[in-house]
Amino acid sequence: MPTSAPGNSPHPAGRGTAGFTLVELLVVVALVALASAGVGLSLRDSAQDRLEREALRLASLLENARAQARAAALVVVWRPTPEIPDQAFRFTGLPASSKLPTRWLAADGEEPLVAEVDGGRGVLTLGPEPLIGAQRVTLRRGAQQVSVGTDGLQPFALLDAEARAQ
Repeated sequence: MPTSAPGNSPHPAGRGTAGFTLVELLVVVALVALASAGVGLSLRDSAQDRLEREALRLASLLENARAQARAAALVVVWRPTPEIPDQAFRFTGLPASSKLPTRWLAADGEEPLVAEVDGGRGVLTLGPEPLIGAQRVTLRRGAQQVSVGTDGLQPFALLDAEARAQ
């Protein structure tokens, strides 16, 4: 037998069944949609970020080849090869067992990446000496560019805007 004690009623006083209204549900759905859109937009890659990632990859490859050149006392050279299909660059002087990549990681529909070695030589010499001359390569895609270089003692790295202007 039901009693009229407070808290014993299945429905609060003055209100029908408990639940959410349609307006409340629409507000929640709209907030979730806005939050999802914000997260999606913040995760997009900009073209400059992809270019910088490619430059960091090139710096790693150059350091790898430089280490192999020093370890095996080999003269290793890196050169861009846009004239060869399916090969954007190559390392010469490394043993055949060394399988370094020869292409950029371009996404479908992107403008091609162009590499230019600064200084007019057209190649980077990576070894076998522990000290090499200052060298720099500039990567361009459309109007964006980034440079990778070394002073000959430090490892290859991304150069900031001030170093690129020199």
